[in-house]
Amino acid sequence: MKERVMDHGGSNPETRQGIPLNRARSLGSSFRRSSFNSSCDQPPLTDHDAESESVSEAGDIGDRALYSNRFSDSERFSLSLDRALENGAIAPIPENAFVQSYGFRGRESATVNTPASLVPPQAEEIVSTLANCPIDHSEDTKQESKRKFSRLLEYVTCLVHLAVFGILGVLTRYGLQKLFGPENANVTSNETILYPDLPSNMVGSFLMGWWGVVFKGDISGISDYLSIGLTTGYLGSLTTFSGWNQKMLDLSVDGRWLFAILGFLIGLFLVAYSIIFGIETAKGFRWIMKRKNITCSWCLKVDSYERDLAAMVGFSLMLILLWSLSGSLLERDFSSEAAELWVGCLVGPVGVWARWFLARLNGRGVGRKGRWKWVPIGTLMANVLAACVMAALATVKKAVKTEKVETVASGVQLGLLGCLSTVSTFIAEFNAMRLSDQPWRAYAYAALTMAISFALGVLIYSIPVWTQGFNE
Repeated sequence: MKERVMDHGGSNPETRQGIPLNRARSLGSSFRRSSFNSSCDQPPLTDHDAESESVSEAGDIGDRALYSNRFSDSERFSLSLDRALENGAIAPIPENAFVQSYGFRGRESATVNTPASLVPPQAEEIVSTLANCPIDHSEDTKQESKRKFSRLLEYVTCLVHLAVFGILGVLTRYGLQKLFGPENANVTSNETILYPDLPSNMVGSFLMGWWGVVFKGDISGISDYLSIGLTTGYLGSLTTFSGWNQKMLDLSVDGRWLFAILGFLIGLFLVAYSIIFGIETAKGFRWIMKRKNITCSWCLKVDSYERDLAAMVGFSLMLILLWSLSGSLLERDFSSEAAELWVGCLVGPVGVWARWFLARLNGRGVGRKGRWKWVPIGTLMANVLAACVMAALATVKKAVKTEKVETVASGVQLGLLGCLSTVSTFIAEFNAMRLSDQPWRAYAYAALTMAISFALGVLIYSIPVWTQGFNE
């Protein structure tokens, strides 16, 4: 791969560290697939295939990131390899030797025991580039504590984190809508290409450069669930693709087709440069931290069973509080303008959970043979599905003009569908593809997402509005 593929924020010669545990698992998984394919007289996994899978997983990999799933039956090969090579040479793989993932893979360093006699040929090329480094047992200790965490408890903890951060994302998105809308700054509106969710999409993409690219590993070192909550939960809910698509449909319904096209193009340009700006500023901040010798050693790491349990209880109480507060405010002010916000807070977590589970399809490809691995199928499905349901609810609001329907439908659009779709993950995948050996994939992926969502939206929303005269 070209060097530019490997520079995604935290990867630079100054910050070489041991290969993260899950990257070792991915490496072992690649070895296993290669061996399996060879035994079946099929072509082995190539560097091109590995890059296709990496860019597809740049944004999120869903519940595949959980410890229990990383050590499923399909990955026992890599675990057995680690145990079998216990007495071998120990060396770290530089961080810039792999395509940096924006997902759960940026964990703290761990060591991989790799004697050349037992490593497949493609691994020897990697092993030959290793540099000696002191052994770090912090990940081994963390692994031991994680083994005591049941699979059910892992899922519950992760879902609670996602729900809390998802609600916070909805609140932030709603606040930015009001701040930049006609009521205050008057920057965005429903009548221009500067749609109401543009500020939140830009802010979320910018923060994705910080939390999902450059400092992803640092956050994961504090808490794996915090990392998932901030990126998949908060940033994924702060940004929304379905809201973006729906506003372009509204413009097209009114005959402003040029505005709709420009809204997609300019919107993509702005969020793409938002994540680039986020990555560059985060790199600068990291450089300042190194010059000032500032570290995160003071941070309390959630790296034991007791701390994970305490975090789960704390976030569970926060979720109960947020849901209770939203429910009480909705019951009291159902006829107010803010009622849709409280509905959104109640149903938002469902959208986050659905998107997180769909993200497990990223990097898997299409069909039994796993074709088109470079397409993030999970993210694509989440965005298209949310856009279609958003369009359907918009049609219902046009047809049934009652206060109750308007409030509930708008709340579901804001919360459930806003959280089901995402721009931050989408643009992280876009950016990874743009920096890969085949940058055309980024624009093909963006065009595919927008074209399918918009075309289906026209069928579901625009045509009924035109034929039934709902706008009259």
